[in-house]
Amino acid sequence: MHKTPILYFSLFFLVTSSCKSEHSQEDDFVARAKAIHKRVITLDTHCDINVKNFTDSLNYTQDLDTQITLPKMEKGGLDVAWFIVYTGQDSLNDTGYIKAYDNAISKFKAIHKLVEDIAPNAIELAVTSEDVRRINAKGKKIAMIGIENGYPIGLDISNVEKFYNLGARYMSLSHNGHSQLCDSNTGEADDVWLNNGLSDLGKQVVSEMNRLGMMIDVSHPSKESMKQMIELSKAPIIASHSSARALCNHSRNLDDEQLGWLKENGGAVQTVAFTSYLNTEKYNARNTAMEHIRDKIIDSLGVTWYDWDEFRNLDDQAQMEFVENRKKIMDITNKEIDQIEDFPAAVNVEDFVNHIDYLVQKIGINHVGISSDFDGGGGIEGWSDASETFNVTLELVKRGYTEKQIEQLWSGNLLRVLDDVEAVAKSIQS
Repeated sequence: MHKTPILYFSLFFLVTSSCKSEHSQEDDFVARAKAIHKRVITLDTHCDINVKNFTDSLNYTQDLDTQITLPKMEKGGLDVAWFIVYTGQDSLNDTGYIKAYDNAISKFKAIHKLVEDIAPNAIELAVTSEDVRRINAKGKKIAMIGIENGYPIGLDISNVEKFYNLGARYMSLSHNGHSQLCDSNTGEADDVWLNNGLSDLGKQVVSEMNRLGMMIDVSHPSKESMKQMIELSKAPIIASHSSARALCNHSRNLDDEQLGWLKENGGAVQTVAFTSYLNTEKYNARNTAMEHIRDKIIDSLGVTWYDWDEFRNLDDQAQMEFVENRKKIMDITNKEIDQIEDFPAAVNVEDFVNHIDYLVQKIGINHVGISSDFDGGGGIEGWSDASETFNVTLELVKRGYTEKQIEQLWSGNLLRVLDDVEAVAKSIQS
């Protein structure tokens, strides 16, 4: 008669003990992750900008409807944001080059306005690893500058030094479409190439970047372009926002052969939190399921939706407008989806760290870093904007990464490459 209650009590005790143990372990992970996140310098190598958000009345001191702002960086514990001077690919003629140069200069000016006029007490520009550590020690946020697409150089190689003097410390030689400097990964779609890797001018630009101390970014150039860059470069290179092709077969990711080249070169690949570059199956399943919900929202807002192939053909202004509209549309869509049971799962922080795991196993902890591509299409569940940056550290702690390894992933490896590139430049200049 008394055995059944005792059995129930025993089962209840086991279940509650197990729950308490799980909660205790989760609390321990969170506590450890918070301590580590506070101590290490967190650095994101790719955050796009729109110059309209760098004015006296509208700027990053406010919590704008963008993925990166100073309040979001503060909340999420993101210390360093590489702001991107991005120019979409256009015609390879004088008219195109002048327009691209003007676009690039407007973005340089916007970043300088933020750090010099709008919020000099909150954020400062860094151009060296020493700057990063010095500014961080003062408790300020840090801005760094990367160039996405060398197209604005035009045919004037002296523009590389101009951009360097404005603070640029990395540059990719192409974007979506072949530039006058090198072929893009987008050539894989139709097997049509312009330069068969690097152009003669592109080869000169690689040498000039080595001379100045500017990191070469291979995230958008073609595989053949990357191969030739590594053969020519006297300094390590980076992929500023790419993931592992073995886990997600997209031309924007690096395959195992490319990863091998990068490791031998001493560079770093900055794993990117971009849904369709992390888990194609998951992304497609959710995207298909949400289409009718999203379409209704698009109609109600009266905006135009583009897929990523169409997006490539838009001019810079149209691209920036779409990125802003896309975020609004997806925020509303995701709120509706959250109310639906058993909806296909979103690409999330776990998928992101799966790529970090793979890259670390493949090429070693010394060659892997982190990027978001915020305000350029990036963002995943759990790291949807800078305010959620801590969640990446938490997942790394759960996977067993040590504080030293987490520091390397967040900033140490990238800053080491920057130091190495600077050292090569000093050697060349001397």
